[in-house]
This record gives sequence, C-alpha cells and structure tokens, in this order.
Amino acid sequence: MTNKRPTLSIKPAAPKADKAAPPRMRSSFEVKPVLQPGYRPDLKPDSLALCLLGAANAVAQVRGGAALPQALLTAFGVTAAAPQARGAIQDIAYRTMRQLGRSETLLGLMTSKAPEPPMLASLLCCALTLIDTPDGAEPPYEVFTVVDQAVTVASSHPDMAHAKGMVNAVLRRFLREREELLKTALMQPVAQWNYPQWWIDAAKAAYPGNWQAILAAGNAQPPLTLRVNVRKTTVEAYIQLLAGAGMGATQIGPSAVRLDKALGVALIPGFDEGLASVQDAGAQLAAPLLDVQDGMRVLDACAAPGGKTCHLLELAQLDLTALDSDPKRLERVGENLERLGLSATLKAFEAQTSVWWDGQQFDRILADVPCTASGIVRRHPDIRWLRRKGDALQLATLSAKILDNLWQMLRPNGKLLFVTCSLWPQESEAQAAAFAVRHNATRLAAPGQLLPTGTAVQDHDGLFYALFQKNAT
Repeated sequence: MTNKRPTLSIKPAAPKADKAAPPRMRSSFEVKPVLQPGYRPDLKPDSLALCLLGAANAVAQVRGGAALPQALLTAFGVTAAAPQARGAIQDIAYRTMRQLGRSETLLGLMTSKAPEPPMLASLLCCALTLIDTPDGAEPPYEVFTVVDQAVTVASSHPDMAHAKGMVNAVLRRFLREREELLKTALMQPVAQWNYPQWWIDAAKAAYPGNWQAILAAGNAQPPLTLRVNVRKTTVEAYIQLLAGAGMGATQIGPSAVRLDKALGVALIPGFDEGLASVQDAGAQLAAPLLDVQDGMRVLDACAAPGGKTCHLLELAQLDLTALDSDPKRLERVGENLERLGLSATLKAFEAQTSVWWDGQQFDRILADVPCTASGIVRRHPDIRWLRRKGDALQLATLSAKILDNLWQMLRPNGKLLFVTCSLWPQESEAQAAAFAVRHNATRLAAPGQLLPTGTAVQDHDGLFYALFQKNAT
C-alpha cells in the first residue's frame, strides 16, 4: 500500500495588467447571500413581532460570543424599539437564555440540521421559550399569537424569508407533539438543566450532595435587593417609605431589603436621593467584613460598577482608591458615588500592575477578583453559554497574580478581603488556601463559600469570601 502525498492547492499567479482576463461569472449555487442582521423590517412598533426580532438578534449575538447586556443595546438600536418594547425584548431574551438548552434540544429534534443563519435559530428558540413554559406556568403570550408573530418576523427579514414556512411548521409541530417531544428532550441533561454539559459535570464534582439545588437556583428569577444607606436613613424607616408608596419589602440582611416586586430604579422611592442602592444581599457582606474605621486608607481593586466601593464609604470616612481596568466601567463607579454624595479617587489600571501605586500602603484592601461569575447566573443567564471549561484555570491564574501584587500594598496588620462570585473551588477555596501558604497570611473568620439560594429569609447569589491579615513580622 502506497502512502499518498497531500495535495497542495496553489493559487495561480495573477495575470499581468495588460492581459487581464475578464472576471469569471459565478454560478448561482456559488453565490452566498450577504447577511443583514442589522436590517430593520417594517414591523409595528408595539407588536410582539418587533420584540421577537429584537430578542432573536440579541440571542444570536450571545451565541456569537457577546455578553447579553451589550447585545441588547445593539438589538434596541436595530429595532429602534420604544421603551416599552425594550422591556419586552429584554424579558424575552433573558427567558430564552434561561431556557436555551431545552429550546435548542427541542429544535434539534424537529429539524434535520441547524437552522441558518444563526438569527433564524435564535428566533425559533425565542418563540419556543414563549410557548414552552416549564412547570405548568402560564404562557406570557397566547401560543398561536407567538407562532403567527414569529412567522411575520421571518417573512419580513431578508435573512429569514426563505424559512417562513419552516418557522410555522416547527412551532406548530411542537404544539401538536409537545408531550412526546418534551419527554424525549428532557432525557438530555442539557435540556433538563439548561446548562452546558461541562457545567453540569463541574457542579456534580464540586457539590455532589446539592448540585441539583445549585443548578435550579441559577435558573430562578432573581429578586431586586436594595442596600439601605445607613448614613441617610434606617432600614425600618426605609421599609416604611416603601410601604407608603405601595411597595412591599422584606429585610433579608443588616442593610438588605428585598422588594416583593422588581421595578425600574426610577420608580424606587429615595433612589435618586441616595437612600438606597441596588446590590445583592450576599455582596453586601463584603464591606462590613473589612471593619473599616474613619481615616483609613482603603483600596477597592476591580471596583466597577462600584457597589462595594460605595458601601465602604457609607460605613466610614475613608481615603479610598477605586481601581478598575475598564475606564468605561469606572465611569459607572463615579456616577454611583455622585448619586450618593460620596467621593473616592478613581484610577483606570489593571490590578496586577503597580504603575498606578504611589508606594503608600493601605490599611484595608478589597480584592473582588475576575472569575467565571458562575455564582451569579440567575442575574446573568448568558454567562453559562459564554464560558468554556478551561476558563476557571485561566482566570484563577490571573487572580493569583492580582492577589500577590496587592499583598505588597497592604501594611503590616492590615486586612485583605478576597472575594469572588464563582462556585468553582479552583477559583475560591483552593485559591485562598494557596494564597495563605505563599504569603504566610493569617486567615480570619469569613463566610467562605456562599451557595446561591432564594428562601424567604436568605436570598443571595453564590459568592466566596476569605479574609486575611498581614503579619507584622
């Protein structure tokens, strides 16, 4: 048997300019249409079709690697959506992210190959999400209206017009064969749990006793939790203020108040006046753990969007530096400080560098380091579809560099709080243990790993806390 040498495809030399050959006409089957994801169809501004188009655009962007908040901004621009439509687009997109494993599995059962272009598949997933409500929940829209409006979207868009019949057939088939299709789909863990398979496996390995509860918590609708500004009011007085505005609320932490019903910040009493800020109850544990006192020099590394920065300043009069690598995100820190009437020094630098440091050590350092954000997927359901299996190792390596760099900036007897919103031990407990050994750091009492939960008395994301003190010798 002879080994065949690989065939090399060699591009012929271009003909000389004075003997240029006429361009070859391409056959029709060779011509590929130029996709137009930014095309704006003529859809009624208050229609479900417009909202489905916007949501499909955002979901397709996420599947292409974009974060959902940024994808939604693009989708709002593409559709020229009014504020009410933007709310519906966002709602449909977030619902679809939480149910994407289930919808994509169903789509695979009903189609012979993945629908193209990606926005067509995303449109079908958005529509399936609206007509396939788990646990017997009431559909947000009448199911045949969803089918009709999805077909309208496909018909009106040049990238999807060829598939309007397929959209109608797939959605109506699901309505006819729902029970059997769901029975088959839910045999797949990805469809049952709505996470990538590697994520499910990682949860099982890290938490063999309660991985199912953790995954379920990540699929739940998150609450709107506020942090009451104790410089300006009390928790009791603020709850009374909410009640006077007809808003029910429950205290679920020292300064944490959970609203019975989520609403826009513009409608929250006292928000513009700085009486309260939006912050998860678990994240509100950070600032008190550092035990800050008036006059201390404090660093909040990786500070954006500034929730913990502002909380520290609400607790004491501090000389605080807020550091973040992203100048745009640092602007949000400044906006939050201004609303609350607080001040800090803002610096746009990477925390693993020292070029920004003036050499004066800090009394306290808050290091909320980069991570996979696996503990906050109920608020950011796109994260599970954006992350990859190897991200935890890569981010843990970066976080170790940041922690080592910040440790030199801490004065003797000072405290450093290591925070991460990850569920993976590689980024949390293993990182903390290794750091303590490297620097002979004294580990003080802290909550450790908080798993995401949503009970009547405890309602918070998944976070990890480790507090270290620097020995004087």
